[in-house]
Amino acid sequence: MKWLSLLLFTCCMSVLKAQVYVDSVYMPTIGNVSFFIQNNQQSMPVIHLNSGEQLELHFDDMVSYPRNYYYTFVLCNADWQPADVSIFDYLKGFQQQTINQYRISSITPERYVAYQLLLPDANAMPAVSGNYILKVFLDGDTSKLAFTRRFFVVHNRVDIAANIAQPFNSQLFLTHQKVQLSINIKDLNILNPQQQLKVMIMQNYRWDNAITGIQPVFINNNIYQYNAEQDCVFPGGKEYRWANLESFRYQSERVAAVDKSTFPYQVYLKNDYDLSGQPYLLMNDINGWYTISTTEMVNPWWQTDYAYVHFTFVPPGNHAFTGQNVYILGALTNNQLTEKNKMHFNADKGVYEKTLFLKQGYYNYTYVTRPADETSGPGFLKLTDGNSWETENDYTIFVYYRSLNDRYDELVGMLTINSRFNRQR
Repeated sequence: MKWLSLLLFTCCMSVLKAQVYVDSVYMPTIGNVSFFIQNNQQSMPVIHLNSGEQLELHFDDMVSYPRNYYYTFVLCNADWQPADVSIFDYLKGFQQQTINQYRISSITPERYVAYQLLLPDANAMPAVSGNYILKVFLDGDTSKLAFTRRFFVVHNRVDIAANIAQPFNSQLFLTHQKVQLSINIKDLNILNPQQQLKVMIMQNYRWDNAITGIQPVFINNNIYQYNAEQDCVFPGGKEYRWANLESFRYQSERVAAVDKSTFPYQVYLKNDYDLSGQPYLLMNDINGWYTISTTEMVNPWWQTDYAYVHFTFVPPGNHAFTGQNVYILGALTNNQLTEKNKMHFNADKGVYEKTLFLKQGYYNYTYVTRPADETSGPGFLKLTDGNSWETENDYTIFVYYRSLNDRYDELVGMLTINSRFNRQR
């Protein structure tokens, strides 16, 4: 019996240790969740330590009455597993805070309660830099979890130098982009770079194809050089597709039809086609982000409607991709590949279809494939959009450091560069 109890305890501890936080919604009544730097919807949620900067959170509960929502923070390591430290070591103030600011939707057929919050504030503030999870839950009970969102608190202690160049590899020269990177660690005490320094590179805030675990190939005093040709190469993709849903009264260019006979409305986008065989076309996009906005009302957060938006992708020859799943990807799907944004192949029509429940706004998105026998790993654009070196992309570099005495990873540097404006000259 003791042996069985010990085995169960060990298994439970292993599961807890392996927990990795992601952006997820756990309550079916939660609608749109937007989390960004104050007044900038097209930004990842990042603040500087002790700077007074704030993040803006908006979320909708698709019920007609307000409920008691609370929030808290969890410090995570670079791999988004919870840090093995007490909450008192990373949080100044109260462990839980209530969300008191809300409005019941007005002038909309679909009723919901729109909540908003500026954080952190004097009552709850991160005390150290690093990766954080925002947990929002009901009635002060963390087991009634509504949703989670990742955010970053950075304390710049290193200098990052980076630019974008074409790979030397002839097979990747016209289709990929490499991030040339060096880090000046300044006065950080690093005896074991593999253990103490961690680097992550993200393309357009995509979690599925983020590059992690890269190691320096050359160290000159305080300068760490990385192998861009081998470790820091991304497919260029194409510019994002778009859908303007700011008005359901007037159909935008990408909307084929709006069915207003039921609530919520049904919005049918025009068919999207394979672009992999077409040359690169310069178009202005917002690199996968979306904005909640409307041309018809004053405040988009509680005066905009929801709709079921129908996406259709037409593969070459109207044939399903062999051994591949197709996903809709962008901030509208949390830049993740899950069952919620996996498309279904309609054999009768020869197209992939998916319906998403979206709030009025302007959306960027794309289609990616992933092998059907894989449940993790990156999505690929090769079969749906193709890849081009010329594509305009954002790349964000994160640098984490762990001192020999600490049990968590500090975020000591962060830099965002653009493939068009930060090219190697």
